[in-house]
Amino acid sequence: MKEKNQKLGKVGGQAVLEGIMMRGPQSYTTAVRRADGSIVLDSHPNEIKKKNFFFRLPVVRGVVAFVDSMILSFSTLNFAAEALEIEEEETKFEKWLTRTFGKSLTSIVMAIGTVLGLLLGAGLFLFLPAFLSGFLENDVLRRIVEGVLRIAIFLGYVSLVSLMKDIKRTFMYHGAEHKSIFCYEKGLPLTVENVRAQKRFHPRCGTSFMILMMLVGVIIGLLISVVFPATRENNWLYMLIKLILLPLTMGLGYEMIRFAGRHDNAFIRAVTSPGLLIQRITTKEPTDDMIEVALVALRSALPEEFSSDEVFEGITLPTPAEETAPAAEKKEENSPERSQA
Repeated sequence: MKEKNQKLGKVGGQAVLEGIMMRGPQSYTTAVRRADGSIVLDSHPNEIKKKNFFFRLPVVRGVVAFVDSMILSFSTLNFAAEALEIEEEETKFEKWLTRTFGKSLTSIVMAIGTVLGLLLGAGLFLFLPAFLSGFLENDVLRRIVEGVLRIAIFLGYVSLVSLMKDIKRTFMYHGAEHKSIFCYEKGLPLTVENVRAQKRFHPRCGTSFMILMMLVGVIIGLLISVVFPATRENNWLYMLIKLILLPLTMGLGYEMIRFAGRHDNAFIRAVTSPGLLIQRITTKEPTDDMIEVALVALRSALPEEFSSDEVFEGITLPTPAEETAPAAEKKEENSPERSQA
């Protein structure tokens, strides 16, 4: 009997501005490469309460993981911006709000703006495809066209943002993340050479998860029409029920992507092939210095396997003579939780 690979599915990650976040069983680390060549780290223990039986139930754990990943994404993106010393200049409207109403009301308005942005995204990806396909009389064809339109809108959006310079580099870091995880899961020494030789398309990627969610959504849409016949004539009712069942769609998509990440057969390859094809847009071949960042983040996220002395092993870093005075001053100011090499 073939022994199960205990490293499969143990580590996940996310690309950020000029860096990568890696998450292991016990903790997660975000590593960002600064302009001077140094790498700054931000490490924290995982906060999901895995001891809670309810959170570990199939399907439920997918919803919990999705919400947790969204919260973690905001945190890691903010850290990357701080590490790169990116400061967004206030718009004239924001300055007027601050001057007229003060900081507190400005923050509330910005929060409302974020919510409106999320609602716009929901309208674009959830509601628009349903209403564009609503003219079709055949219910099965209508739901299939809805799914195709949703995937087309997603592909168009990803293709457009990939033209931006910063997004291109982020997609290169995305490739470095996948390659380093493949290297780890194969049990190979974590070196730049070994990582460079790996594939950049991973079946457990968030892109594949999004596509699987959309495909599962087509099936759920067909089931809604069968269980609730009134939705065939009432698009608003259909969208309301589908929105209520969105956690179920997330949970089923998560279970499929989790299963795919731990198995390899003809059926799994067929199910994950759409997501792997789209990764040709969302991942690019990384440079060696990007791979180094991925290795630092990966080792740091697995303190049970790699000591602090091994985290930066074989990594190219600036010598003290190469560091600028401001960089050296900032290095001294770092807290124990946020360490810079």
